[in-house]
Amino acid sequence: MQQLRFDGKVALVTGAGRGAGRSHAMLLASRGAKVVVNDPGVSIEGAGFSAGPADEVVNEIRAAGGEAVANYDSVADEKGAAAMVAAAIDNFGRLDIVINNAGIAKPERFEDHTADEFRRMIDVHYLGTVYVCQAAWNHFMANGGGRIVNTVSEGVMGTLPKTTAYGGAKGAVVGLTLTMAADGARHGISVNGFAPRVASRMSTPEVLGNVHDAPPERFTQLNNVFMADLCSPAAVYLAHESCPLNGTMLVSGGGKVMAMGFWQTEGVSKPDLSIEDIAAGIAQITDFGAAYQVEVGKPMRG
Repeated sequence: MQQLRFDGKVALVTGAGRGAGRSHAMLLASRGAKVVVNDPGVSIEGAGFSAGPADEVVNEIRAAGGEAVANYDSVADEKGAAAMVAAAIDNFGRLDIVINNAGIAKPERFEDHTADEFRRMIDVHYLGTVYVCQAAWNHFMANGGGRIVNTVSEGVMGTLPKTTAYGGAKGAVVGLTLTMAADGARHGISVNGFAPRVASRMSTPEVLGNVHDAPPERFTQLNNVFMADLCSPAAVYLAHESCPLNGTMLVSGGGKVMAMGFWQTEGVSKPDLSIEDIAAGIAQITDFGAAYQVEVGKPMRG
């Protein structure tokens, strides 16, 4: 198969100073893309500032013969999101790809979370994605299309404890991604989701030990399995112009890639449906053996 390249394309990757974002940016650049490396260098909880992470990635790309510029704005600031898109236009004349990777985490049980922590997760994960996509949308329309890859999470399915704030915000990103895909199709804009399985600052042995109330030593081997370089091919594939997908969510890590989505069962139907009918038919209602996949842009079955 011919190598998938990005020559002549310009990509913006948010949160690209470390972890999966860094790997996405490096892979795009190695395949010919010009990259805006966005990262304000904050802690995993969103505090502080450092130009170092973004600058380091830009220097690595340039040392390898690629083209990149740094941006240090926060996705949680609407003007900052506009500025990072402007950085692509001002430096490279266009924008073709956005990978919304920036994120924060603060694992706590629901009863221990503050309202401010929920708001902060929404500000960064959900509104941050909204702001960047809105800033890029008109440029994509003018270009005749574009590719958006939003970072989602398997955590929205309730598979992990202490993720109500994070998983709730990522759930909003899932809904945004699928509904944007329906709106973007008529403009040639594809919008897909990517859920990374990656060892990062948000999933260190110490963080995972806290999440699972287990010794950190239990998770030390994950760093050797879920390396960032192994998740990026799926995200970058979704950003390629040849990718036919729109409104699809891929999960990838440790050398494996899968799809996740929504399915609906056939259920039961009665013209005079009662509570008792539901109780009697609950096994059939919740039987996913004959379920069908809900697809973007297609009506739900009756």
